[in-house]
Amino acid sequence: MNKRDAAMRKTYIDNIRWITVVLVVLYHVFYVFNAAGVSGGVGPLSDTQYQDAVLYILYPWFMLLLFVVSGMSARFYLDGHSCREFMRSKTTKLLVPSTVGLFVFWWILGFCNIKMSGAYESIASLPKPVLYLIMSVSGIGPLWFIQMLWLFSVLLIIFRKAEKDRLYRFCGRANLPAAVLLAAVVWGASLILNTPVVSVYRFGIYGAGYLIGYLVFSHDGVMERLEKGWLPLSIAALLLGLAFTLLFWGKPYAEHEVLDTPLCNIYAWIATLAVLSFMKKWGGFATAFSRYMAKKSWGLYLFHYLPLALCAFFIYDSPIPAGVKYIAVAAAAFGGAFLLYEIISRIPVLRWCVCGIGKKQHSVRCRQADL
Repeated sequence: MNKRDAAMRKTYIDNIRWITVVLVVLYHVFYVFNAAGVSGGVGPLSDTQYQDAVLYILYPWFMLLLFVVSGMSARFYLDGHSCREFMRSKTTKLLVPSTVGLFVFWWILGFCNIKMSGAYESIASLPKPVLYLIMSVSGIGPLWFIQMLWLFSVLLIIFRKAEKDRLYRFCGRANLPAAVLLAAVVWGASLILNTPVVSVYRFGIYGAGYLIGYLVFSHDGVMERLEKGWLPLSIAALLLGLAFTLLFWGKPYAEHEVLDTPLCNIYAWIATLAVLSFMKKWGGFATAFSRYMAKKSWGLYLFHYLPLALCAFFIYDSPIPAGVKYIAVAAAAFGGAFLLYEIISRIPVLRWCVCGIGKKQHSVRCRQADL
């Protein structure tokens, strides 16, 4: 790591990223057994599952937070690298695993998804090339995030060349009230550019979050002003999360009938601000564990869902207690992800097409733009 990269490194950003990825994994542990009517898991373990509250608390904001942090990281990277270097890095890291990787490795996850949905028997008689194509597309899983991130990166370069930092400099004057009022922008964006069938592709809200991260929160001055509001923002986020969970309990939290409501979007934005401000205040720590998790968060995100889904599928009908099933699935997700990443990242061809790791080693500074 050179001196420029060391000086620009923001440890709290690394910590936000790996902690949020851990939350993504924990979310999927509960999601795979959800009783909230959200499709994709193996099925509920009982008629009433109060543990599903974890899903309602996390889903509205944690991916929005990752897009905001990714927008911030894009600005940090572009401050020291050319647009060509940025796109080369993003194409290798994001586009290759989410396209080429589907046909090389992630078709396995597609097979698992189809089996869990009970649809495999209805398509098993199709010609093998067609079946393989269906499984590959069905294996996108968590890769939707990096697909969208690559697209936003391309659009950002176009925007950057047209904008020439005029809007960026203006946004550097934003204060805490202005940051809170951006909730209106987030809500408006949540109502547009949504794919009709696959609800995770919310180009409006996630694109807005990415751009706000790039234009607003990449300013040190803005983050210093936001930091001062960490306590009221944290309290507001907790209260909004409680209200959201109680009001929408039992409804499909991942569908637009919930996602498009004002409460959902206000909660999502205030929670995002709360995490940013809290971590700016308290999240600048660096321990051996946090450094390890920051280094491995990319692999954890990529690989956690395959072992998680396999474990959930095989133990779903077993007589073991529900609590043990959650623990087993969590252990499979974390342990399996780290193991798969350690193995595949060491195999030259696979590490490129599945993990997005090129021949050259990325510096620590470059890793801050991974997600």
